[in-house]
Amino acid sequence: MIVLGIETSCDETAAAVVRREPDGRGTILSNVVLSQIAEHAAFGGVVPEIAARAHVAALDGIVAAAMAEADVGFGDLDAVAGTAGPGLIGGLIVGLSTAKAIAFAAGKPLVAVNHLEGHALTARLTDGLAFPYLLLLVSGGHSQILLVAGVGDYRRLGTTIDDALGEAFDKTAKLLSLAYPGGPAVERAAASGDPARFALPRPMLGRPGCDFSFSGLKTALRVEAEAAAPLSEADVADLCAGFQAAVTDVVRDRVGRAMAGFAAEFPGVDAPALVLAGGVAANRAIRTGLAEEAQKRGFRLVAPPGNLCTDNGAMIAWAGIERLSQGLADGLDAPARPRWPLDALSEPAYGAGRKGAKA
Repeated sequence: MIVLGIETSCDETAAAVVRREPDGRGTILSNVVLSQIAEHAAFGGVVPEIAARAHVAALDGIVAAAMAEADVGFGDLDAVAGTAGPGLIGGLIVGLSTAKAIAFAAGKPLVAVNHLEGHALTARLTDGLAFPYLLLLVSGGHSQILLVAGVGDYRRLGTTIDDALGEAFDKTAKLLSLAYPGGPAVERAAASGDPARFALPRPMLGRPGCDFSFSGLKTALRVEAEAAAPLSEADVADLCAGFQAAVTDVVRDRVGRAMAGFAAEFPGVDAPALVLAGGVAANRAIRTGLAEEAQKRGFRLVAPPGNLCTDNGAMIAWAGIERLSQGLADGLDAPARPRWPLDALSEPAYGAGRKGAKA
């Protein structure tokens, strides 16, 4: 089975071709990603209108490059998969419309993929992971802990009730006049800082459940930064180190509670897995803390390669393969959905507004 995957939910224009082998393994034939970081750097974050226009300009070339690298034609495909949500509506429309056009012209099935499902199933592509397992998804738009029990069978154990973790990193970097994207910039500055100098809070630490909250931490950091102004390079390093340490403690605590619940619900699972996904999962301090927590609780940490943790077309193609294998395909009227919780049964997160959960 060979599927073309198209991903345009945020600021990466991506296309990939993935083949499922007869033994069930996945082979990535091509995976082309064009980042828009340069276009958005001056604004300190993603500008939806700029992102959508950039997708329009680049996507045809990206798809052509992915098909050429894979050495396949549209007639060789078994299906076309496109991200239908959640994400920025302009970008979603560009990518999903392109996927529909290719599927229609080539006479192939369309699979409208939930972006979060792409992340949730990536470890099955890279590591052949069996169900069930835990997934921690932390990126600029999402902070969730999910129980992945099967294709289309997901339970959200925790989510953010305000900012996503990547968003908090970006806003912290902007506050401290660091470069965009904020995650790598804060991590670099934190390397030379003293994490104990500023007394920053650990929101939700020790609280029941697995939800996250980062807005209070962000506000506390701003108050400390204003009190210490004008900031020296050492001040910035110490603030970043304190922020990163607080985030690591919170994530470790929240995920630890999820692992305890998973172990109680699935006592027969031998060496259960905790899967990391999303750009923030590349942060070394967070990854080290989670590795320690996983080892303590008898879990193994599974982290796909960095280029497959961030947004990419291969995860969308693989999710298309997984869904198509279950007989799941979509009509050409499948809508783009800016909000689309992976676990449709979960209650909306606090403060998420009339459109429901932030995801």
